Amino acid sequence: MTGTTLAPPVSPAPAARGRRRSGHLRGWAGRLGFYLVAAWSAVTLNFGLPRLMSGNATDAITQQIATKSGGSVPPETVASIQKLFGGTDQGLVREYLSYLGRILHGDLGISLTNYPTPVGELITSALPWTLLLVGTATVLSFLVGSALGALCGWRSGSRMDSVLSPLSTFLSSVPYFWVALFALWLFAFVLGWAPLAGGADPDAESGSPAFWLSTLHYGLLPVITMVFSSFGGWLLGMRNMTLTTTSEDYVLLGRAKGLSPARVMFRYAARNAVLPTFTSFALAIGSVIGGAVVTETVFGYPGMGNLLAGAVSNRDLPLMQGILLFTTLAVLVANFLVDSLYVLLDPRTRRQN
Repeated sequence: MTGTTLAPPVSPAPAARGRRRSGHLRGWAGRLGFYLVAAWSAVTLNFGLPRLMSGNATDAITQQIATKSGGSVPPETVASIQKLFGGTDQGLVREYLSYLGRILHGDLGISLTNYPTPVGELITSALPWTLLLVGTATVLSFLVGSALGALCGWRSGSRMDSVLSPLSTFLSSVPYFWVALFALWLFAFVLGWAPLAGGADPDAESGSPAFWLSTLHYGLLPVITMVFSSFGGWLLGMRNMTLTTTSEDYVLLGRAKGLSPARVMFRYAARNAVLPTFTSFALAIGSVIGGAVVTETVFGYPGMGNLLAGAVSNRDLPLMQGILLFTTLAVLVANFLVDSLYVLLDPRTRRQN
């Protein structure tokens, strides 16, 4: 033993940190690969479905031209239209590769009903209106419903819980278009407090302070109706999750440590209860465009939902394809961002990678 020097043990911390970091990178790369495959599948499905239907964009616009002109369409005109809208004479594989190239360059085709306006230009002009209206309503519904749901779950059986929980169940079962039509009839038609249709004052200069104030005036009633109809679902979900977390050991530990009830509720119970709700919020944000159809149709709002409804009624296949593809990719991007952010919000998922 004498003269023998024991070397200090080598700490495994750097190696462990390296393994955890590589595990995080592998998990992130796996999620990215999954969403890239899902995006490719959506693009491929968007390419294939219209070709399984009878007719195509060339036939539709040729028929429109023939109806307006009252005669037949010359063959050279048909060939030009077929080349413009992607004919099938070049073979399915070459047409698919050409379609992928156009998608990568942001070319979604030409709208039939708004010819020769590109579909991407129509989506770009309508998207800000939908984000302003439905995006604001979705965020407010989530915040209001989650906050009230956490309070109801923490104070289960209280007077507030006895009133808000049945009310939320009732509001969740009422069709939204009933609420929207009634609000439009009462506040716009009878009382005259809100405009009947539109997104802004047509007489206001675009970008001016008067224009932005008019957007608030035109969008206030639709936002209120959407929040009124949808916050109940967030409230019920958050209430049930809060009830579950109040019986967990970490909540009992917080109470045993003598922490204030507000800190135990927000730092222990609500923080863990909101995680599943946060995932649902990502899905809601991604599907904002699909949920805007009823709202924008009832209130005559110039957004993506109104654009999609017009494309369906006018059988504008390129515009429908562009909007549906854009919606699908938006959902995938939102899910990927929240899936990556979830790792930061919940340390348990980091330990599992």
